Amino acid sequence: MGETKTLLRIAALAVMWGSSFFWIKLGLAAFSPVQLVLARLTLGAVVLLALCLLGRRRLPADRRVWGHLVVAAFFHNALPFLLFAIGETTVDSGITGVLNSTTPLWVLVVAPFLGVPNRITGTRVAGLVVGLAGILLIFAPWQASGLLSWGSLACLTAAASYGFAFVYEGRYLSGTGLSPYALSGGQMLLATGFLLLVMPFGGLTTVHLSPLAVSAVLVLGVGSTGIAFALNYQLLASEGAVAASVVGYLLPVVSVLLGAVFLHEQLSVRVILGMVVVLGGVALTRLQRKPTAIAEPAPVAERV
Repeated sequence: MGETKTLLRIAALAVMWGSSFFWIKLGLAAFSPVQLVLARLTLGAVVLLALCLLGRRRLPADRRVWGHLVVAAFFHNALPFLLFAIGETTVDSGITGVLNSTTPLWVLVVAPFLGVPNRITGTRVAGLVVGLAGILLIFAPWQASGLLSWGSLACLTAAASYGFAFVYEGRYLSGTGLSPYALSGGQMLLATGFLLLVMPFGGLTTVHLSPLAVSAVLVLGVGSTGIAFALNYQLLASEGAVAASVVGYLLPVVSVLLGAVFLHEQLSVRVILGMVVVLGGVALTRLQRKPTAIAEPAPVAERV
């Protein structure tokens, strides 16, 4: 029974996080990137703060914790969420999901610069090289008509931002003894504040409401952000980060399938091969993971 629950949680997270790029694409039909992300963060914060209230969990009181949460909220939520939304104005949702899966590669690069113990092995270096080769194969910069664009670079930068955020959170926010719901709720609240600051620079455009776009944003904020974060913490508590990390390998599959089936996104043989190469590189970086490696407050590739 316990194994069944774990599998169901993994499947649910894969669907929620993997479909987030699909919902973003639909929401952009009515909202600007800034408007969409503000709505997503607000809805996610409401869900997480409601869980705190129901569980009688208080938000952090330590100023140092809030200082670290400011950094985490910017690099883990506000910046990457906005970059992915901007990127998807020109990039297919399926490709965005694959670029998001490069986050573990960025973690491997960032960890030494923040002084976080992360055992470098030949296998991990090989994974990094293979993953970068996959990115080049997807972008095809040698082709004038390739995928290399400001939108795709925005998505790749968002994945790098996630990589920095996970390392930073592992160093400064893990082991605080505070409720994960309280930490993530406070973090989401701060990220909402960041988006309010940029509203004058892209959030005041005309909104063309439609039932489909509004429904997409609701699912994105409540499901793929709020509920998914809560479900992820349940999986971490019951099975640990190793089991939770399996979700990362399923996300590109979900995003690509949804984009191809419902949005009729075209995939060339080169792009599909690049996806396989990227996932192979990510898999190599995760082989023989040691307990002393950087703390993983959440699966590296799947918080989207």
